[in-house]
Amino acid sequence: MIRAYQCRGSSPRVDRTTRRDRVPQRVDHEQRRRQIGEALLRIAATRGLLAASMREVAAEAGVSLRLVQYYFHTKDELLLGSLPYLAERLGARIEARIRALGSPPAPRDVVVAALEAVLPTDQESRQIRTTYDAFYALVLADPSLAAKYEAKDPDALERFLTGQLAAAQAAGELAADHDPGHVAAGLLALTNGLGASVIGGQRSSEVATEVLDYHLDRLFRPR
Repeated sequence: MIRAYQCRGSSPRVDRTTRRDRVPQRVDHEQRRRQIGEALLRIAATRGLLAASMREVAAEAGVSLRLVQYYFHTKDELLLGSLPYLAERLGARIEARIRALGSPPAPRDVVVAALEAVLPTDQESRQIRTTYDAFYALVLADPSLAAKYEAKDPDALERFLTGQLAAAQAAGELAADHDPGHVAAGLLALTNGLGASVIGGQRSSEVATEVLDYHLDRLFRPR
């Protein structure tokens, strides 16, 4: 659309703005929420969740405080709405480790790769672990947060490991008298405990990996 405006004592001015130009661009609301949520996760991983005020998150995300408040009305909403992105990050890390094994990977190798991906051995895994720890610390101070948080599938990793252990058992790599579900739960507890000891400075990530491998080698039968 072209419009001409006649100003007194001047020649006509042409407005070449088209109708299309005037239509606001569509906003990807999920992308906005993710941008804000991941900003909170970055702050939580380095300075803790108590430092993640709405204003600080807005600055980290490069958006206005009003925009943060539009998507998350309270800090609790912001915190709980950001945790699924953290779970996605951990899931992507595990999947990448498994893909690197080649195709088709043996069930035993899948179990080892998944558990080692959870251990805080590099910057990415340390950030994931410390952010989860920051959330758990906040829950201890305010148990109502745990009641508000509804994880999409909190047992997904344990269930996945159970399936891989059952497959290893069928292949003769795991003793028949082991219960795959109980073994999976125990391995996750061991891995989480080792991760806490790494973050707490009790042992290095290398030693934690050695301890995990020690138990895995004794769980699975030699090839």
